[in-house]
Amino acid sequence: MTPKQPKGTGQPDLDERIAGALVGAAVGDALGGPVEGYSPDQITERHGGPVHGIVGPWHGDAWRTARPLAPYHKGDGHVTDDTLMTHALVRVYDRVRDHLDAYAIAEHLVPDLMTNPRWIPELEAEALPLHRLFLAEKWLVARLAHGHVDPREAGTGNIVNCGAAMYMAPVGLVNAADPRAAYAEALDVAGAHQSSYGREAAGVLAAAVAAAAAPDATPDSVVTACLALAKDGTREAIEKVCEVARRHTDFASALGPLRAAVEPYDTVGPDYRAPSLGARRPSRLHSVEELPVALGMLVVSGGDFRHAVLGSVNYGRDCDSIATMAGALAGALGSPVPEDWAKTVAEASRLDLWQPARTLAQVAREVFALDRGRRRAHERAFAALGGAPCSD
Repeated sequence: MTPKQPKGTGQPDLDERIAGALVGAAVGDALGGPVEGYSPDQITERHGGPVHGIVGPWHGDAWRTARPLAPYHKGDGHVTDDTLMTHALVRVYDRVRDHLDAYAIAEHLVPDLMTNPRWIPELEAEALPLHRLFLAEKWLVARLAHGHVDPREAGTGNIVNCGAAMYMAPVGLVNAADPRAAYAEALDVAGAHQSSYGREAAGVLAAAVAAAAAPDATPDSVVTACLALAKDGTREAIEKVCEVARRHTDFASALGPLRAAVEPYDTVGPDYRAPSLGARRPSRLHSVEELPVALGMLVVSGGDFRHAVLGSVNYGRDCDSIATMAGALAGALGSPVPEDWAKTVAEASRLDLWQPARTLAQVAREVFALDRGRRRAHERAFAALGGAPCSD
């Protein structure tokens, strides 16, 4: 029997928060995909105003050949690699039924990407997920399957970006209401994929999702949890962006100020499609752009899913990943994902967006039971050493 919140609390239960986060992330991803890489002004010009929902490809029917996006059908409700990787990580949890580490990525995630054909919405074909991944994600296969690198160190040398953070929400959900545990687990998992502030972003995103899934969580409590854990440039970027975000209640007025706030920490530079020579290199001073902006949009929106995701989408640049993160956070807080958006994305992408959530909710409960048993065993052992009285 699935546990529920006590009647009258008005709180979403664990199942609802996990479904909100995973479905919300996929919907944000699908909405952001068709305008990824463009500026707010370009988006407004192309669509005759801000994007307010699911839109078609930037180049219309020429999506198969129009550069720089060809051959991907971004738009019309198609999810991108953000969601493909998120669902792949859920499948790893389904196999392991416990906390994950970098070795689990090598032993389970990489073979899944390399050997199991799946429907790829942007390709409108069944293919290996590996064929859709960006080079920073193909790095996993090159380093772990072919290079046989220690999984804990395999992320070193990769371009530093949000590639690990974009699919780390499941780690936060398995550690729901425990941001510190989510942060530690995500850092271990992400070591196979990223280093420096890219790895840090993965840890902080997982912590943010865990914090959002806690009872009575708010955007401010999520940001506070992130600031308590984040390090170096990532922490400073989140702090500065969220300071600016608190001055706004509408995403339209926040787009420029949020970009200005994160710009000193972002190594990509003003032209998203032509990164600077210093872009994506390890640094203790910098941060990925996507995570602070997603948190900023969560603050601007007051935690409202529609507002947070649309703000992320209309921000442009890497907006599919920004909207994926914002959607996961707002969904974990319990803000409803619009049913029409979720239905359209599920049908267009040929994905059951709810099954991964059901799977992960069951895994989260199993992992919690394992953790409780391990914790009690430790308490008994520590008490036997004279360290403290045992609660049992």
